[in-house]
Amino acid sequence: MDRYIQYMYSYPHKTAYRPLQNVDLRDYSGSLGGKGHSLYLHIPFCESKCGYCNLFSVTGCNKRQTDSYLDAVLRQIRQYREILPEDCGFGDFTIGGGTPLLLEEEQLIRVFEAVRGSMPLSEDTKIIIETAPNQTSQKKARLLRQLDVTRVSMGIQSFCDTELVWLKRNHNSSHADTAAGVLTDMGFDCVNFDFIYGLPGQTEETLLASLKRAVSFSPDELFLYPLYIKHGVTLEREHQDARLKSDHTYMLYQCGTAFLKENGYKQVSMRRFLKNNTEALQEEFSECGFTGALSLGCGGRSYLGRLHTCTPYQTTRQAAFGELENYQKTADFLSAAHGILLSDAELKRRYVIKHLLILPGISKQAYRTAFASEVTEDFPVITTWIGQGWLKENTEFIGLTEEGLGLSDFIGPQLISEDIRRKMLEWESVHGQKNNSLQGKPEKLQL
Repeated sequence: MDRYIQYMYSYPHKTAYRPLQNVDLRDYSGSLGGKGHSLYLHIPFCESKCGYCNLFSVTGCNKRQTDSYLDAVLRQIRQYREILPEDCGFGDFTIGGGTPLLLEEEQLIRVFEAVRGSMPLSEDTKIIIETAPNQTSQKKARLLRQLDVTRVSMGIQSFCDTELVWLKRNHNSSHADTAAGVLTDMGFDCVNFDFIYGLPGQTEETLLASLKRAVSFSPDELFLYPLYIKHGVTLEREHQDARLKSDHTYMLYQCGTAFLKENGYKQVSMRRFLKNNTEALQEEFSECGFTGALSLGCGGRSYLGRLHTCTPYQTTRQAAFGELENYQKTADFLSAAHGILLSDAELKRRYVIKHLLILPGISKQAYRTAFASEVTEDFPVITTWIGQGWLKENTEFIGLTEEGLGLSDFIGPQLISEDIRRKMLEWESVHGQKNNSLQGKPEKLQL
């Protein structure tokens, strides 16, 4: 069995999005009424492109270019503020990338002042930012504390220099070590470190050496990501034979998972490990519900009820720069030009994927209340997976077993609908990509 098919971090994937006609955000902004929604700002700038990265990011931009981008973001903020319901409240505000801390201090202050001045953030809104070791100085970390950032996530990926070089990360273990100390000493509510496993030649010893060093800083969270080498990334061009080997990768997963559990971390998904903290775990296990998300900038996604919208998904530098130019020329940010409108059936699939892959799983009562049906009737494959030992069921939840957690990247893709699968394959055909994992048939939704 190939356990590593696809990472289902959201559904549907952006490759299923298409041009939209006459779709106005005003018609969908009512879904942002009430509390608990998410606000996201995408900063697409990086110092360098990592060897495995196929995300929307660009390198080689100067301050004039980043300032021009922020000018467009501020225009977008002003337009979005006019359509938000009066009772809208964002429970979290995330600045992702790219590498947000590539911005200069004055630019970061400008962003925070603009968002706080126009967007409905409360005193207890969680403020989250991503960073990388080379951009994590004590001065900028102190500024983040002054700006009331609550969670900082840093991509370390490895403390082994030979692995960092192979991954084409632009930092070394010494930089990562210094940055980790800066963040964990600064007093943030939550500090997270990301690591990658499954590299050719990576061993239990090298993975454990990285995780031991990480745990010595006592971060609040750790994420372990299997290495996927997507079409078009640098690693594919330079190491054509470098493909994720399922058995080797799974062995490393088991090794890393066991180590983190032994060192006081609770696994809540295939990737996420939380320090044993009762408050954090209770929050993690709460019902996700149907809150929406509003995205600022070029490259992030907005989820407004049935409407998912985003600038076209681009993976090459030239195409990404083209989208950035289009974004900065945009006069009307309230017209959704690209995205997807989800059917009732797709909303069910999204709900199941969103909850099933994170413990404790799907609340049977919440699903029943939302959709007036039983999840096992709509998705008979769930009963099959229970019989296989991948899922477990009690009176309240259906969730992953320990074996199922390690199969998340196999289980999730089986829930992609035929329509979404077809759209993704069409996109890959146009862009010269191939994903054999999309060739199979998904479980049909019974309605």
